[in-house]
Amino acid sequence: MTMEEFGRRTNVSRETLERLDRYADLLDRWHRMMSLVSAASLQDLWRRHFLDSAQLFPLLAPDPSPLVDIGSGAGFPGLVLAIMGVPNVTLIESSRKKCSFLQEVARDTDTDVEIFAGRIEQFQRPELARTITARALAPLDKLLDLAQPLLAPGGEFLFLKGVRVEEELTIAEKKWHIDVERIRSLSDDQATILRIKGLKIKGREHDPR
Repeated sequence: MTMEEFGRRTNVSRETLERLDRYADLLDRWHRMMSLVSAASLQDLWRRHFLDSAQLFPLLAPDPSPLVDIGSGAGFPGLVLAIMGVPNVTLIESSRKKCSFLQEVARDTDTDVEIFAGRIEQFQRPELARTITARALAPLDKLLDLAQPLLAPGGEFLFLKGVRVEEELTIAEKKWHIDVERIRSLSDDQATILRIKGLKIKGREHDPR
């Protein structure tokens, strides 16, 4: 997929497209110094990373903020969503080198994001997230353990998952009551987006928060 094809698929503005193009240039440059994404995926960056992230934008609630992206890595999907206009986005990443990359992209693209350099368990803020996103971070049961304490009542998770999604759901449902919607990925025929609401630990009649 080319930048122009991405623009047609997502209908983003020319300004947003140019900012994402600067992001792509920085990713290519930094990747020569440290591994941010797989080398093979860089050959199809606009589909594998940018479209994969951008497809969450139309799925967001009318008021998705604060949005917290956990295990942000090279910024997917959280930084892409911030560049597309989602306000009050926080990126959580434990690698300080990756955080340095995220900070440079945010500066170069003039994107207002908060970057937290630390483990998810260490993150604290007075306002809980209305939306939590993640991609390729952990199996679903582990992901929910990490993310649930950060989510506000009535909020939702949007997780990009791969071919083992049903297996992961089966394992997670041993612990959690999950209200889940499966959405087909636009970037990968074997991938699925999970929209999860109403999460409760089994054996409790009330929300664990």
